[in-house]
Amino acid sequence: MPTKKTLTGFLDELASSSPAPGGGSVAALAGALGAALTSMVCNLTIGKKKYMDVEEDMTKILKDAEDLRAQFTTLIDKDTDAFNKVMEAFGLPKENDAQKALRGAAITAATKEATMVPLEVMKHCIDGLALAQKVAANGNKNSVSDAGVSALMLHAGCEAAALNVRINLNSLSDSDFVHWKTDEVISILKTSRMMLEETQAIVSDKMQRPSA
Repeated sequence: MPTKKTLTGFLDELASSSPAPGGGSVAALAGALGAALTSMVCNLTIGKKKYMDVEEDMTKILKDAEDLRAQFTTLIDKDTDAFNKVMEAFGLPKENDAQKALRGAAITAATKEATMVPLEVMKHCIDGLALAQKVAANGNKNSVSDAGVSALMLHAGCEAAALNVRINLNSLSDSDFVHWKTDEVISILKTSRMMLEETQAIVSDKMQRPSA
C-alpha cells in the first residue's frame, strides 16, 4: 500500500515503471496535503487570545479537516487498488465467447469503480476548499499564506482527479454513465475554480501591507 511506505519510498515507486500508484493517488495526496494545511492553520489559531471569538468555529473546522485528511489518505490506496482490479480484469481468459463476455463485463465493472474513486476525490476537494476558505478568512492572519496553499493543493487535487475520471470514461461504452459522470466532472471543476479564486482573493487581501 502506498501510504504504508516512507515518503521517499512512495516517491521512488511513483517514479518507477509501475503504473500504480499514479496520477489518481497523487490527486488524493494533494487533497490530503491541503486538508493537513487547513488543520495547521486551525491549530495555530486555537488558544490564541486574539482569536478567541472564532475558537469554537476553528475547533469544528479542525475536526472536519482531520476527517477529510483521513478520507484522502484512504483514497490514495483505494485508487491504486482500483487500477490493479482493472489490470486483473484485462488478464482474464478470452479463449471463447463465454470467457470474452465475462472478461468484458469484468473490465467494465472495474473501470467504473476506477472512475468513481477519483470522482470521490473531487467531491472531497470541494469540501476541503470550503474549509480552507473559512480559515483564510478567520484564522491566524500570520498563517494566511498556508490557507492559500491549502486551497491551491485542494484545487490541484480536484483538477488532477478530473483527468483520471476522464481517461477512464474514454474507455467505457455505457453512454448514459459517461454522460452523467462527464456532466458531474464539469460541474465540480467549475465550483472548485470559483472557490479557489474566492479564497485566493481573501488571502491576497489579508497579505496586503497595512497603510502607513
